[in-house]
Amino acid sequence: MSTQHYDLAFVFPGQGSQSVGMMADLAAGFPEIKQTFERASDALGKDLWTLVGDGPEADLNQTQNTQPAMLAAGFAIWEVWRKQCSIRPAWTAGHSLGEYTALVAAHAIAFEDAIKLVAVRGRLMQEAVPPGTGAMAAILGLEDHQIVEACKKAAQGEVVEAVNFNAPGQVVIAGHASAVQRAIAEAQILGAKRAVPLPVSVPSHCALMRDAADKLGEELSRIQIDSPEMTLIHNTDVMSHSAPEVIRNALKEQLFKPVRWVDSIRFMHDQGVTRIVECGPGKVLIGLNKRIAKDAEHLSIFDTKSFHTTLEQLNG
Repeated sequence: MSTQHYDLAFVFPGQGSQSVGMMADLAAGFPEIKQTFERASDALGKDLWTLVGDGPEADLNQTQNTQPAMLAAGFAIWEVWRKQCSIRPAWTAGHSLGEYTALVAAHAIAFEDAIKLVAVRGRLMQEAVPPGTGAMAAILGLEDHQIVEACKKAAQGEVVEAVNFNAPGQVVIAGHASAVQRAIAEAQILGAKRAVPLPVSVPSHCALMRDAADKLGEELSRIQIDSPEMTLIHNTDVMSHSAPEVIRNALKEQLFKPVRWVDSIRFMHDQGVTRIVECGPGKVLIGLNKRIAKDAEHLSIFDTKSFHTTLEQLNG
């Protein structure tokens, strides 16, 4: 019989954590991995497992492919955990796209519905801005308010905004490519340690995604959403919701509002969460989480070794 632990959170990564071959190790030992990808492939009408296993990388990195691939990967690992261990988190969250994985793990959205939904989400995001028009960049070493001000100064009638508050001293900006370049220059003047353009074509979580968000809202209206079985913290408002319409609105707004990851982790930690497990490929979130909640226990499940390490630690 499973038991829910109030001091435990599972969190799910989003885009940027994908890589060709990312699930091969776990698939060799746990049939749930391929079974989950078969369900995803059937829902999409395309062979997602071969894409994840063999690439090519350029195809995997296309937003409309990355999003269902990462959701399937995170949920597949969750399914392995669910069948191998009785320990359950009381809390969950996901970084951007990962919020959909968290909703599936919390039994708020059916897996097949979510897979089809995020594929559409990726397509809508790609279509929202012509290629070459948008850009994103990571700014390191400044205070959040400095980056917000740099974006305001750099906008000059275009869009550039702070969109991912990932960790103390690490914020991602997004918007029109030219405005992002101006914001990078402003950040460097303010003393940023690094300002790194990101290899993406879609400027996520900024005002350029409002039209895509409206279209996503139409898709969300057709999806069955139930109250999550875990306390799920949303990116946009750092709150948990049980009403389906409020959850739909949070997912819609997530497309053009910032990911408040620092606030989300701090909130859970302030509520008594002392153990945080990243569930999914890439090991991106564990690095961020260690910087946000320094005195918590941080674990990550991305391959067989890390699965058994987490199992031993939480059972210890």
